[in-house]
Amino acid sequence: MVPDTTTSPRTGRQELLTALGEIEQRVLWLSAATIDHANRVRPNPTGLKVGGHQASCASMVSIMTTLWFHELTADDRVSVKPHASPALHAVNHLLGELPAEALTTLRSFGGLQSYPSRTKDPDPVDYSTGSVGIGATAPIWGALARRYVEGRFPGAGTGRQYALLGDAELDEGACWEAVQDPMVAGLGEVVWIVDLNRQSLDRVVPALSAERLAGMFEAAGWQVLTLKYGEQLTELFSRPGGEALRTRLDTMGNPEYQRLLRCTPAELRDRLPGTGSTREPLERLVATLDDDALHSAVRNLGGHDLGALLDAYAAIDDTRPTVILAYTVKGRGLHSEGHPQNHSSLLTRDQLADLATRTGADPDDPWRPLPDGAAARLCAERAEELRRPPVERIAPPPVPTDFGRTPGGTGTTQQAFGRALLDLSRSAPEAAARVVTVSPDVSSSTNLGGWLNKVGVWSPTERVDWFADDAETILHWRENPTGQHVELGIAETNLVGLLGELGATWSRWGQPLLPIGIMYDPFVNRALEPWQFGIYAGGQSLLVGTPSGVTLAPEGGAHQSITTPSLGLEQPGCTTWEPAFAQDAEWCVLAALSLLGRPDGGSAYLRLSTRPVDQSLATVPADPAARERRRRQAVAGAYGLRRAEGTPDVTLAAMGAMVPEALAAADRLASLGVAADVVCVTSPGLLFRATQARRGLDDAPQWVLDQAFPADRAAPLVTLLDGHPHTLAFLGTVHNTPVTPLGVTHFGQSGALDEVYRHHGIDTESVVRAALDLTHRP
Repeated sequence: MVPDTTTSPRTGRQELLTALGEIEQRVLWLSAATIDHANRVRPNPTGLKVGGHQASCASMVSIMTTLWFHELTADDRVSVKPHASPALHAVNHLLGELPAEALTTLRSFGGLQSYPSRTKDPDPVDYSTGSVGIGATAPIWGALARRYVEGRFPGAGTGRQYALLGDAELDEGACWEAVQDPMVAGLGEVVWIVDLNRQSLDRVVPALSAERLAGMFEAAGWQVLTLKYGEQLTELFSRPGGEALRTRLDTMGNPEYQRLLRCTPAELRDRLPGTGSTREPLERLVATLDDDALHSAVRNLGGHDLGALLDAYAAIDDTRPTVILAYTVKGRGLHSEGHPQNHSSLLTRDQLADLATRTGADPDDPWRPLPDGAAARLCAERAEELRRPPVERIAPPPVPTDFGRTPGGTGTTQQAFGRALLDLSRSAPEAAARVVTVSPDVSSSTNLGGWLNKVGVWSPTERVDWFADDAETILHWRENPTGQHVELGIAETNLVGLLGELGATWSRWGQPLLPIGIMYDPFVNRALEPWQFGIYAGGQSLLVGTPSGVTLAPEGGAHQSITTPSLGLEQPGCTTWEPAFAQDAEWCVLAALSLLGRPDGGSAYLRLSTRPVDQSLATVPADPAARERRRRQAVAGAYGLRRAEGTPDVTLAAMGAMVPEALAAADRLASLGVAADVVCVTSPGLLFRATQARRGLDDAPQWVLDQAFPADRAAPLVTLLDGHPHTLAFLGTVHNTPVTPLGVTHFGQSGALDEVYRHHGIDTESVVRAALDLTHRP
């Protein structure tokens, strides 16, 4: 048990607990009434289920009441489990951050979101949640991002980062990937509070063991505080028969305990003593309790005991992460209390009226303010204490558009990415100072070595590099608080979780960073959900997937990426580029960085390759004006790489590492008397938006279509990429021309590059055949 050390500077402990109890009851009422209004009061002409989670809110109200109305400071941040969204809005309403009329808009168009959203809810929301595990881990990466910012640009504060999560969320592997990462053990500002109600959506979880969970957290270096029983039960344990009661409750299975919550007092007197050695002493103890005391005792768990919660907060060790395992009852205080199918159940009219009576509310005036008194005064005091000053946002430093040199020889776009970072540090040091790279143990294999040697590795404290004097060491691992590279373990979900939080520092603390995450492109799919959730929550970052595609021929089918080009096209809030040449890669990297850290900005995804390409094929114009025109087109999505003399018979639109095949096919076609234009596509997403804008379905610029695909050169189209062919298939709609999309549609196997290309039908021969078929040439 944690020590009772909490006192309040405003009032005595008992007066404080009384006021908190009144607020707790009002939060319970408001969360239930908000969901009821959305489902039963607001007109619903479609008849579709609106939904909401009254029981999930109820299990959290004690925890949330003690946090917001006693413990939190203005510097603290809290991630609230998704199904407790109405409880968060109820808290914000009592703090004056949300008008009463907003409580009637839950899950309505433009109203309160179904789950907490930083970018869409009108009241303060620190972390967007709604996907299992992501809301739990986000405060970990938020803590790391705050430390990183504070070490360079002071002003981010020193607040705690709380996560309020349900015990079922701990089934998500991403939680444990984050808990055990070595970078996390020193983040003492991280506090998880687990709503241990022992229920999932469908059932009571039969074998959930807090002791096992505690051992796993302790093994990762976390402080564990367990709140199992409240004050009433603790007092009963001290009476004759109390030890038998504790033994009975400690050894009782979760389903049996939950069944007790549904029993009448008479049934409790028969069921609670059990059938073993505890029965006789328990029968005597139970006989001393009246019905009300017995009814309240079995549900007197630590997660609903306001005093026990305050004591737990006071016992937090700020030198390491802390988890509070708070035993709760799902649906506490509702008629659905403890029922195994109460997850999304709704109170009936009569049950809601009864709840109003018990909580001091009025069902006919559900949003009536708290009466004047200690609870209302506490709400007003806490509102002032938690009010945050407006964030003064600093504009990110300008990023150059062109370094002014033209790569030659043979090279890869992955190499060009590494060089671009080094060139940025020389050409624009202020912008480079805000770059932070993140990778999952692939720095050396993704051409980050030069950058890493220059800027060092970030660590909260400086560590000795024992290989600094080793002449054979090429990659220098200098760890210190001024480093600009963060390396996590091999867990892509951790990487993009941190990437999202580093990308949100401009909105949290006004300090923009230019975060870049690098991972093998085949693993982007693994990271897709938390990556897109970070974008939804306002995190702006650059994700680099490299190496990519079947150009990794010897690696075989397990390491090819097929769908990632279209994922970049389809992801809202993200611009995707897949450059073919080193020059294009440089321009796209700079364009992506210029999008970051600003209210009108966004995220980007670069798909890069390790296939060596002759850079002279890019034919970068020497004239400055022509070069700038090419750059603008490359950044906007496409440019004409080669124009045939006269009217073309076919257009070959190729992307990324496949452009050399398209150029070779154009040469072959010319020898057959077929004139072929070659268009180098750099961004399918930007081109798709342009085609939609042409039809009035988007507001994106359209000029790139006229320059890359001029109407007077419209011809049947062959599209080609090292990815799924549907990614570029829409290009046939630019001028409503026939189109044959070529790409990768099935898993490959190891082999030489020409063999693998032939296997997938993306080699030069396949392009020539497709073009001849489209032009009906023999």
